Amino acid sequence: MGGTFRIKVRMRRFRRRYPKIAFAIRSFMIFSATFGGAYGFVSGSRAENSGYDPNTFAIGASFLFALACLGLATLSMRLRFVNKRLRTLAAHNEALIDRNWELKEAEERARSLFESQGDLIVLRDHQGRITFANDAYCALAGQARSALVGTRFDFDVLEQGDSARESNGTRIHDQKIATPLGARWIAWREGFVRHDAGQPAELQSVGRDVTDRTETERALSDARDQADAANRAKSRFLAMASHEIRNPLNGIIGMGGLLLDTTLTPEQTTYAKAVKTSGEALMALIEELLDYSKIEAGKLDLEQRPFALSTLIEEITELLAPRAQAKHLEIAAYIDERLPLEVIGDAGRLRQVLLNLAGNAIKFTANGGVALIVEPGIWPNEISFLVRDTGIGIAPEAQSRIFREFEQADDRVARTYGGTGLGLAISERIVKRMGGRITLESAPAKGSTFEVAVPLAPSQTGAGQTAFPSPDLTGKSMLLVADGIEASLIARRLERWGGQTCLVADAAVAEALLPERSWHAVLIDRAIGTTVADRLGEVARAHATQRLVLLTSGSRHDKLSAAFTGFLVKPLRAASLAARLALTPEVPSPDLAPEPVEPAAVRAPTKGLSILVAEDNEINALLMRSLLTKLGHRVVIAVHGEAALESWLAAGSAGAPFDLVLMDIQMPQLDGIEATKRIRTHEAATGGHHTPILALTANTLVEDRYACFEAGMNGFLIKPLDREKLDEALAGLAAARQLVV
Repeated sequence: MGGTFRIKVRMRRFRRRYPKIAFAIRSFMIFSATFGGAYGFVSGSRAENSGYDPNTFAIGASFLFALACLGLATLSMRLRFVNKRLRTLAAHNEALIDRNWELKEAEERARSLFESQGDLIVLRDHQGRITFANDAYCALAGQARSALVGTRFDFDVLEQGDSARESNGTRIHDQKIATPLGARWIAWREGFVRHDAGQPAELQSVGRDVTDRTETERALSDARDQADAANRAKSRFLAMASHEIRNPLNGIIGMGGLLLDTTLTPEQTTYAKAVKTSGEALMALIEELLDYSKIEAGKLDLEQRPFALSTLIEEITELLAPRAQAKHLEIAAYIDERLPLEVIGDAGRLRQVLLNLAGNAIKFTANGGVALIVEPGIWPNEISFLVRDTGIGIAPEAQSRIFREFEQADDRVARTYGGTGLGLAISERIVKRMGGRITLESAPAKGSTFEVAVPLAPSQTGAGQTAFPSPDLTGKSMLLVADGIEASLIARRLERWGGQTCLVADAAVAEALLPERSWHAVLIDRAIGTTVADRLGEVARAHATQRLVLLTSGSRHDKLSAAFTGFLVKPLRAASLAARLALTPEVPSPDLAPEPVEPAAVRAPTKGLSILVAEDNEINALLMRSLLTKLGHRVVIAVHGEAALESWLAAGSAGAPFDLVLMDIQMPQLDGIEATKRIRTHEAATGGHHTPILALTANTLVEDRYACFEAGMNGFLIKPLDREKLDEALAGLAAARQLVV
């Protein structure tokens, strides 16, 4: 079967290759067969012994004719079939010709595009010889295509960039090459391609001239590095300037505090207070500049720790209350009870922002007051802090400008109220860093409302807890005789507790309302007048079971009327108001005149600490000696790190080691960091007593604090110091290490 098929294939190939010879052979064979048959038939019929029969002859001739006709018919049908096949093949051939023409046109277009492409394109065989190079490659090489094809030409590489390989095997890399046109940066994409089946794959390299882009990127990178270096230099300069300014300020503020502790005439007291206040104002300016430099350098780090929201807000209002009350202003806070008790965030930075906004509100308000309202925001876990005042207001055209650095609403405001114009700019950047926003609503002479909205997730430890038990005032009548911002907030809170609250500002109206019903409690603000408040309290005896008077911290120790059952100090804490209203009605009133003043926790230690102070500045050393001596401690002063190390070693050898070392960081001969390291090394080698070491530093950068801890210090104290800060630090250290103070 296989042999027959091969014979047929060979015969067909012979016919296609030699058609004339095949036609001649076929014609000869047909003629021979026809002639032989006819000749045999005629010869046979004419022979003598042929037995010729005309009828048989006619039948035979007819049969042969029929066969001939059948053959002709078959041949005609086959011819028609072949003609049909030929027409089909002709149509298909015409389509192939058209397709071939289209492919040739596409090939020409592709070749034209390939050769005129701006990118460099070169093909190399497995031996590295060039098989094709487009016009761009030839132009960059400065040679004709005919001169390049078949050679191993390549550009000289001046610098090799980074290289990477894609998942499909394509290699990507940059090269700086030398060309007749000068050095150029080329981004190459290299991969193997196969153009013809059965042919080996070739390496196709496509390069794009990225010289401008690379030079721009390098210029930007250099500019960024220079900017970073400038920022670091600026930060270090500000840190150094801060250190150099804080040292004398430490002496000014500290000595001013010591001077105020002495017996002075009223005039001298005024001067000493002015010196201390000026020093503190300068210190606040330095803090603002340092915060601004940290933000500019991108070094503002935020903590994520749980803190009590109500405690933070109430501490802010109580801290600012003396400043507000000195201007006869009210300051009050309201925390919505729907908020969680504890949230997670940076309490220190949030306090800084709110102190700045509330402090500005007090500064720019002459009458009325300031309210700090905290309530849920518009997004989940968002808390809104509103700082509202009744001050001078801000014009619409100045509202966007005040958030810029060193900008204020106008020059008149800057001259009248002072300030650097940095506080709001710093606050806005801190709020944005916390993922929040700060907005302003204001109008001239109508006050301002700053809203700070920041995301603060509830703490799991405080989930489900409440700051204090809320009193049930459902159906109970509450009369509040007061006027101002705090009165409206108190009324709002009483209504949330279910009380039917009546807020009046006029004492005569309140006196007329008293007989109309039985009041659960009457709250009277003494700001309406001492005599009027006392008289109204007497009248309320017959109509209210609880009679509370609202006082400021300055009037807390004044003699009060016995008509009142208790008092509350403004700004009110919600917990204090709730606790007072929850008391049994008509509690016998104690003598509300001055509460016993607890003496300051001045420790009169039977055994003070032995403290080594390493401080090279004479004034600061004198200040530290004076402060520590007043606190009952024994002090040894060392003027540099070497002297501190010698004193520490000598005390240990004598069997009387120091209880504490206060170590200045920047000192001559041996700085505080190195001195601390040597002390810790000696302790580790000898297994001796571990002496607590606190850093005395005027640097506030985070890296400086890390350096203190890495050296082995137990903590740090930032200059300028006062007695309260120092006493608090020593007490905390003593509690942590069980030191006897």
